[in-house]
Amino acid sequence: MGSGASTARQNSRMDRRQLLALAGALTASVGARAAASTAVAAPASPGSVAEGADAFARLRRGGVVLAMRHARAPGTFDPPGFKLGECATQRNLSEEGRQQARALGQRLKAAGLVPTQVRSSPWCRCMDTATLAFGRSEAWPALGSPEGVDAATYARSLETLRRSVAQAAQRPGEFEVWVTHMFVLSALVGLDTASAEGLLLGWDDGGKVVVVGRIEASR
Repeated sequence: MGSGASTARQNSRMDRRQLLALAGALTASVGARAAASTAVAAPASPGSVAEGADAFARLRRGGVVLAMRHARAPGTFDPPGFKLGECATQRNLSEEGRQQARALGQRLKAAGLVPTQVRSSPWCRCMDTATLAFGRSEAWPALGSPEGVDAATYARSLETLRRSVAQAAQRPGEFEVWVTHMFVLSALVGLDTASAEGLLLGWDDGGKVVVVGRIEASR
C-alpha cells in the first residue's frame, strides 16, 4: 500500500486531542442528521429522572437499558500501542474500581434485579466491570471506545445503540446492562458520568433516547 493511502487512513482516525472534543462535536453532527427521523438523543427533564430507590423501582418496571461507565481505571487514555486482546497493554481497573463493580452488582442482586443480558465494550476495563458486577459479559463492538475509530464508523455505532434502546423499550419487566465509556455515553445522551455510574435509558413518544434514571456508583 502506498504512503499516501496509509497517511489518508491514519488521518481519518480520531486522535486523542480530537477525543476531548468528541462528545459535543459528534453529538451535534449526528444529532442534526438524525433529526429528520426524530431519533435524536436527549436527556429527560430533571424532574423526570429517577434516582436512588426510585431508580431501582424504574429498573424493575423494565423497558429500559442500564448503561454504565466502567468502574474506576486511573488515567484518561490507553497507553500508546495498546491492543484490544491484551489487557496488559490497556488502562485497567484499579482495586477501587474492582470494588466499585462488585458493590454495584451486590446492590442490584440484593434488590432482586437481574438483567436479561449484559453487554460490554470489548475493552478490558469494561469487560472486567461487567464480569465483576454481574458474573458475565458479552463483548459488543458498538459500545467500544471511539479512540482510533473513524468518525463514520463511530456514528453508525451510535445509531445501533439508539435502535437497541428502542427495542429494549418494547420489553416491559426486563432490562439489560451495557458497560461502556464516558465518551460513548456523552455522545449518546449528552451527559457526563462518573466511574461506575449508570444511566437508565428509555425511548420516548417522540422517538428519542431519554435518560429516565441514574444510579450512582457505590461508595
